[in-house]
Parts: sequence; structure tokens; C-alpha cells
Amino acid sequence: MDLHELQYLITLAEEKSISRAAERLFMAQSSLSQFLSQTESQLGYKLFIRTPSGIRPTEPGRRMIRFASETLSEFHRAKDEIQDIGNLKGGHVILGISSFRGSFLLPPVLHAFQQKYPDIRVQIVEENSLALEQLLLSGKIDLAILAMPEKRSRIQAHFLMEDEICLITSPDHPVMQCVHQGQAARHPSQLSQYINIEDAACYEFLLSGYDTILGREARRIFLRHGMNPTYYNENLSALFAASLGASGLGLAFTYASSRQYFHRAQLLSLGKDGTSIALGTAMAPGRYHSKATKTLEKVIFEVLGEK
Repeated sequence: MDLHELQYLITLAEEKSISRAAERLFMAQSSLSQFLSQTESQLGYKLFIRTPSGIRPTEPGRRMIRFASETLSEFHRAKDEIQDIGNLKGGHVILGISSFRGSFLLPPVLHAFQQKYPDIRVQIVEENSLALEQLLLSGKIDLAILAMPEKRSRIQAHFLMEDEICLITSPDHPVMQCVHQGQAARHPSQLSQYINIEDAACYEFLLSGYDTILGREARRIFLRHGMNPTYYNENLSALFAASLGASGLGLAFTYASSRQYFHRAQLLSLGKDGTSIALGTAMAPGRYHSKATKTLEKVIFEVLGEK
């Protein structure tokens, strides 16, 4: 069984469906079914049970999946060690970050890294912070930029920066008549203007889903103020919501660090409701960390870290 076939088993277990696994692996469903049947025949045991809702691993299947995960992890560790012999003359780093945050934080980081280490490839995986923690724990990514994990998490992160949550709209949106110059008392901000959220209650909001930090924080603020604002779109991606807000189609929540991405938009501090999240970097625990991975983390701090 080669490395690709080990990945087939892992993907089948993760997707719990032959058709979804085949789609993710960019292969025909019939080919993946044939692989599974042949592997089960060679081993003499069923690895997955077929059910009306998909597939689930048997006890032999769970053992094979564990073997596949450990073997791939050991292979990547060995490859990292071999690459280090080249002293950063080559290599490969898998970096995880959320799609929205990566849109405006990563380009300057990757540009600086490429200028210094042109022979090291960086593969980007886009997921939310909770999913990134799981990918780190399973060793499927080398490094991540994510919201700082809870203290009880097995992920040990290094603080990178505070990122303020704010509103975004266009400079000509009527809500600008409610904006105050300067900063609200007791809430230091990176932004030069702020708004009290109650003053924006009569305008349409564009919201991202409950499963995002921005979506959850928006709804907490509304609940705290007894607000029931108008919103026809409440499950947008964070980037899509912010982009629509920047175009003046409503009010959306974003991060202050996105102001360079939305340089023609208006970003407003939330005044007395001001809040922020702590971002950090984390590496996969319990495994070898290559020089390329450590160097990429160093460049991240050089470009993004709070001075």
C-alpha cells in the first residue's frame, strides 16, 4: 500500500461517504470503490460498513486508519528532517488560516517570505480556528494563524496580535451621520472614529453565520442591547458580508486589520461595545518542526506582530 492509498483510507473515514471522498480526492467513485474492495480482499477483513447514510469503519478499519495516519505523519516528519539538511534551500510548509483573515493578512507575509526563501513552497489550508486546531492535532498542517485557543486546549499558541472587531460600510452610507470622532472612553481603538451600536439599529445589517466569530459577536451585541435590526442576509461568509458592507449595501462586522484590504471603505470602532480577539501562531504539537516552518513563523511575527 503506497502513500496515496493510505490517504484514501483517511479520506474515506473523514468524509464517511465514498462519493464525497472520491470527489475530494479528484478520482472516480468507481475507482475508489474498487480500491476499497481490493484492499479488504487482501486483508481478509471488512474495513468499512456500508449504511444507508454512508460508511463507517469497523474495528479492523479503525486500526488501519490509525496506521495510515501514523505512517503519513512519520513520513512527513522524516521529509522535514531531510529538507533541513538543505539549510532552507528547499522545503514545504502547510500553513492554516481562515479564508477571510488570510485575504488581508497573508499576502504581505508570503511576499516577504518568498523574497527571502524563494525555494520553500507554502501550501495554504483555509479553515476556521476550531477546525485549524484539529488539523494541527492530527498533524495535517504544520503551522496556523488562529484565534488563541482556550487554556485547556492541547494547542500551545504564541500571541501574535489583538484584532479589533468593528463595523464596515461605505463613506457615503447614512449611518455616517451618527459617527463620533476620536475614541470612546475606556476602549482604546486602532480606528479614529466610533459609533454607538444603538444609533445603527435602524439600518440593514449583513451578517455572517453563527459558526464564525464575527457572526457570534454581532448577535451577542444585538442581544445585549435588545436590538432586533433588519437583515435579509444572515449566513454570508465573513469576507462576502464585509465586501457588501464596504460597497454601502448595509452594515457588516469585520476586523480592524482588514482596513488595508478595504482601503476605500469606512471602518468604525464599536465604542463602548469595543472588543477584540487575540490571534496567535501555533505548530502541530508532538512532532518535528522543520526549519522552514520555524522560519515562516518568524517572518509572520516580523510582518504582523505587535511592536
